[in-house]
Amino acid sequence: VILLVGCDKTTPALLMGAASCNLPALAVSGGPMLNGRFRGKNIGSGTGVWQMSEEVRAGTMTQEEFTEAESCMNRSRGHCMTMGTASTMASMVESLGMGLPHNAAIPAVDARRQVLAHLAGRRIVDMVREDLTMDKILTRQAFENAIRTNAAIGGSTNAVVHLIALAKRIGVELSLEDWELGSNVPCLVNLQPSGEYLMEDFYYAGGLPAVLKQLGEQGLLHKEALTVNGKTIWDNVRNAPNHDEKVITTFAEPFKPKAGIAVLKGNL
Repeated sequence: VILLVGCDKTTPALLMGAASCNLPALAVSGGPMLNGRFRGKNIGSGTGVWQMSEEVRAGTMTQEEFTEAESCMNRSRGHCMTMGTASTMASMVESLGMGLPHNAAIPAVDARRQVLAHLAGRRIVDMVREDLTMDKILTRQAFENAIRTNAAIGGSTNAVVHLIALAKRIGVELSLEDWELGSNVPCLVNLQPSGEYLMEDFYYAGGLPAVLKQLGEQGLLHKEALTVNGKTIWDNVRNAPNHDEKVITTFAEPFKPKAGIAVLKGNL
């Protein structure tokens, strides 16, 4: 089965449904919108709406300006182009090995997204012949890779509940405490809402393979984890270039020294 996924909840929902059947499955995300630009600045869907709606309430932006900004923000098909839950879960698909390389970041309207879909359609046929079912890909090692990847990209906290739910469907032990695996990983990706850039910039900089390569070089990736194309995750990313270190920073000079997710316990 090819899983056509997109916004926040459709990705974990389809992965969980397919995991319940344990079929050969390959996920293809719809891809992010093109960058929003308003008055010379990047504006991100979701993030920009919240910021600007407050400016309208405060009287520092008119309703007409807000409407104009919306048209600049939502200028193509695709899911939100910030590192919100949609982009995070598209990245989780790739880091789990459930999608082909570059699934996370190719813009929705880029012709290379169509090429990715075409390649997925060809690959799923061979996966059936190979009996490459989801349980062979969604191992404990794959989930640990995804947890560390989420830290490195500054991903959404929603990934926590989604990955734990998916792990339960496929029969892998995963708990809230396991998210400590990523707590000391630096945030490498400078994307809104915590940073400056957007998903289109992330793709041009090298996309998720460039992040996974750095994790592998730091010993933070289970390199032998299998992916849907029949290769290991390290085979897929070992030669991945980083074209823009302002967008995808390095471990030597990370965007933020600590990940955006930590497991806190206590009493309110």
